[in-house]
Amino acid sequence: MQLTGKITRDSLMTLEAYSKYRKERKSEVIAHRKLRSVPLGDHINLQFESELTIRYQIQEMLRIEKIFEEEGIEQEIEAYAPLMPDGSNWKATMLIEYPDVNERKRELARLIGVEDRMFVEVEGHPRVYAIADEDLDRENDEKTSAVHFVRFEFTPEMKAAVKAGASVKLGCDHTNYPAHTMIAPETLASLAGDLR
Repeated sequence: MQLTGKITRDSLMTLEAYSKYRKERKSEVIAHRKLRSVPLGDHINLQFESELTIRYQIQEMLRIEKIFEEEGIEQEIEAYAPLMPDGSNWKATMLIEYPDVNERKRELARLIGVEDRMFVEVEGHPRVYAIADEDLDRENDEKTSAVHFVRFEFTPEMKAAVKAGASVKLGCDHTNYPAHTMIAPETLASLAGDLR
């Protein structure tokens, strides 16, 4: 998969070429996705997106839906491309995971606003809170969604610190879900590549 920094119709593979690529490289993409997955506590997981993960998602949707017409391809790009980091930020799909349906229902009611209480803290710099769900509102007065899309914006100084090897903490200071974790060095190395 050719990474170009911008996803356009012309930079995507044909369905035939993607089918071949998928057979040869699916395990590499899964390993990349796993590397960029950061669990926070027992029930929240952040999947940090990259150009590779977003290209793969678009190609998968085109393959599954058998989309090959220009308009359909553009719609998929418009839906997923905004989830790709643009050099000054990290973007992630945030999953709230409770296997038991009753527990999940109860906890989603207790976790209203949790997406706005997610933060990253670069060593030596103040916390940066998530900008959540820019696509649409994902909660109501009764519960939050189990899936959110979050963006963490960095100052030039924070970007330089991450690229120079500063440690980074991922956390949440929601009253009903206080948690934090240090991002593993190998994950952080991958995420640092998103910053320009």
